[in-house]
Amino acid sequence: MNLDMITAALGLAYILLEYRASAWMWAVGAVMQVLGIVLYYQKGLYADCGMEFYYLAMTAYGVWRWTRKTAVSATTVAETADMITHIPVHVALRWGCIALALWAGIWWLLVTFTDSTVPVADAFTTALSLVGIWALAHKYLEQWFVWLAVDVVTCVLYWHKDIPFKASLYGLYVFIAIAGYLRWRRLMQVRE
Repeated sequence: MNLDMITAALGLAYILLEYRASAWMWAVGAVMQVLGIVLYYQKGLYADCGMEFYYLAMTAYGVWRWTRKTAVSATTVAETADMITHIPVHVALRWGCIALALWAGIWWLLVTFTDSTVPVADAFTTALSLVGIWALAHKYLEQWFVWLAVDVVTCVLYWHKDIPFKASLYGLYVFIAIAGYLRWRRLMQVRE
């Protein structure tokens, strides 16, 4: 089994755990990220490769944020619903500006210092993913919209870069992002 297939399988487990709002997604994600570093470097997706290091740090942060109120194994639907919130408008605007600056900066780095053949798309998905994982760690409902944009572009990008299993996974992620948004919104309504 190659890294594309392994990371795709881990990615499927991860997104299903995220859909369920389970803190166990962070453990699966950590393994996927370590393997992703190798895969993306081999395929010349340098921004995606670098992003995996950030994901590892955000995994530790996410575990801390998600488990500081409840134990991982004791998280109930009611406790999960209490933690999911809407992103405040001022925070969304600030992070939108940060995403645009990151996109421009990463694109410049890729064009200037690498042989990347897809700098615009690689920088775009990386910038949005940096913001998306932060929003996920804070359990903002709207993080699903960020992932939806990332998933569509990444699906096309990975087909182009001949990573078919991960491309297919990101195609599936599009539908899971929609379903995840609807589920998290229902969880929020449980507490209202």
